[in-house]
Amino acid sequence: MPPRRRPAPAPQRNEAARLADQLQAAGLTKRDIARILNRDPSLVSQFYTRGKGAAFVPALTHALDAVQSGISDLAALAALAAPHVTRRTTASGTRARVRSKAVLVTPSGSGTGRVSAQAIASGSARLRPLIAEAAQRGLRLAFTVRLHKAGYVHASGSRIDSPGIRRDTIQRPDQSEERSYGSSTTGGFSAEDFARRVDATAGDVTAAVHQWLVETGRIHSHAQITHLEIRTWRPR
Repeated sequence: MPPRRRPAPAPQRNEAARLADQLQAAGLTKRDIARILNRDPSLVSQFYTRGKGAAFVPALTHALDAVQSGISDLAALAALAAPHVTRRTTASGTRARVRSKAVLVTPSGSGTGRVSAQAIASGSARLRPLIAEAAQRGLRLAFTVRLHKAGYVHASGSRIDSPGIRRDTIQRPDQSEERSYGSSTTGGFSAEDFARRVDATAGDVTAAVHQWLVETGRIHSHAQITHLEIRTWRPR
């Protein structure tokens, strides 16, 4: 009988993962930690799976100190951590090269970003830079949401909702509907206003859009967005 293979030892957790563990023990989630670092939650998971996070150790340390001193507000923790987020370095000590930001908005002002269920659950973080750039450039925006049709307050095509644009409503076999809000014809919405809303929700684009839809009486508060698309353009 061939000898049994011994299971490989569990990888040793790095400092970023250990600090993240302590923050979670204090009541935060990985999503909260990502918001404090102004990064996608997937990065926090990579502290454990890929050994990443060395550049965030100072920020995590300051955040942990603040939490242990009684500070629990995420916006306050993010403000304390922000000055301590450093770029990683190479073995020679020079700053590591990173991929430059992809072009989000064209020179004409048009830009589109779409996320689905997995990204929705983490706050649609990849849409935040698109909204921020559109706000900086004074653009207009529109968005399309998809959720179960029972989550909408008004029937599709209602003048109070769309308003009255039935062609912008797409019904799906799973009982969900896509509805579009804003267009170049109607003038859309101020990207600057939506950027402020996103900032007020600690960068959670999903929460900001959901809040607007509830405030304007378009969806029920319990409704869950499953897909979200943002479109931008330059006002005429």
